[in-house]
Amino acid sequence: MIKTVGSVCSGIEAASVAWQPLGLSFSWFSEIAAFPSRVLKHHYPNIPNLGDMTAIPKMILEQQIEAPDMICGGTPCQAFSLAGWKSGLLDNRGNLTLRFVDIVNACDKIRHIKGQEPTVVMWENVEGVLTDKTNAFGCFISLLAGLDDVITAKRWPTAGYIEGVTRNVAWRVIDAKHFGLPQQRRRIYVLAGGKNFHPEKVLFEEHKSETVEYPSYSLQFSKDGHSFEMFRAYTDCLYSSYGTKWNGNAAAYNGSLFVVQDGLLRRLSPLECERLMGFPDGYTDIAGAKKTNRYQATGNSWAVPVISWIGKRILNGGDSAIVFDSNSIYVQPLLVQKSNATYYSLESGIVPLTEQLVVNCSSCPEESNYTSLESIVAVNTDKSIFISPVGCQGIIRRTEERKININSRLKEVLTSIAKTMPADEIEKKSRVQHRGRFSA
Repeated sequence: MIKTVGSVCSGIEAASVAWQPLGLSFSWFSEIAAFPSRVLKHHYPNIPNLGDMTAIPKMILEQQIEAPDMICGGTPCQAFSLAGWKSGLLDNRGNLTLRFVDIVNACDKIRHIKGQEPTVVMWENVEGVLTDKTNAFGCFISLLAGLDDVITAKRWPTAGYIEGVTRNVAWRVIDAKHFGLPQQRRRIYVLAGGKNFHPEKVLFEEHKSETVEYPSYSLQFSKDGHSFEMFRAYTDCLYSSYGTKWNGNAAAYNGSLFVVQDGLLRRLSPLECERLMGFPDGYTDIAGAKKTNRYQATGNSWAVPVISWIGKRILNGGDSAIVFDSNSIYVQPLLVQKSNATYYSLESGIVPLTEQLVVNCSSCPEESNYTSLESIVAVNTDKSIFISPVGCQGIIRRTEERKININSRLKEVLTSIAKTMPADEIEKKSRVQHRGRFSA
């Protein structure tokens, strides 16, 4: 039975927010960034933060710290994303993913000595890892599975399962917008454990429900005596640099991370970003916190309801109906050379295993939950997050110069606000701030 958890690259601990209510206790964290470490100390003063993850394997093997029932982590994703130049394993940050496996192996060694089941592993990352040119993902899952050869693929499927040598491994790309968060946030979740653990039963579901379309919500509403307008039913993915680079991202042109409050345009507040990720109100509002700290820490974290969903399924044993074997006539397994292992690619999302059993491996769960952006919006009086007339004019100018498509309603709002400043003043300030650094 899983009772204890060790957290690697902990950030501000979405896992604790999601799993402590389920009865799981955290043995230790591992976080080196200053502000997230302060958040951890504020909320979890009695749980040690071990800092640098590279020291953890030795600490476990020397039994200085517990080898917990489960290890969770999201090793730095910059090495696997477009923002990190897709440098993969050529980047030291990417190699931390392999150090993560060292931690898991150390846990299993100590747990074996004590007669305990191997640790369960949950790992989260950006979807871009599936197309990493250095095959970082293939290295990672092959190591977890205990394979002699590294499985290779030009592009990994959005869902898959490996019956490995030392561990079984499953993964699935899941979108947070189907879990009660009005944010499109597609992330890959990898689940692994010993040969008696079946991650495929946790991550995959027997498909019985109809496909659900995202509901339509009114984009204009009143709340607490103020009028609001949004530009889409859900936002783009919240990113860590949102607090400083709000005007150069695609969301600056589709409007999904903007709010119109009483006719004025602004960014989402730190509070609204917390809600967008499923955190309690004010979770990052600790003593001395700056807005940029809060934006970055929240944007770097995990979607709490998705983690909660995975945790509940781990604890209840998942879906017993799902079995991958020789009867899975619609899924052709790939035998891994030199290894007694089998790999199943499950790209299509809704996969028939047998004539009687269809499995959901898509980004949308069988029981979806939706909410509107109205639920996360709050009246805000912080002038620093409102977009000035110069800022509005700057966004318009950039779209024209670079021929960028822009949400038509957003353009109307930007134009209306820009007109509130004299044209000669807009021109003068736009020249000064022309290279993408518009005042807010």
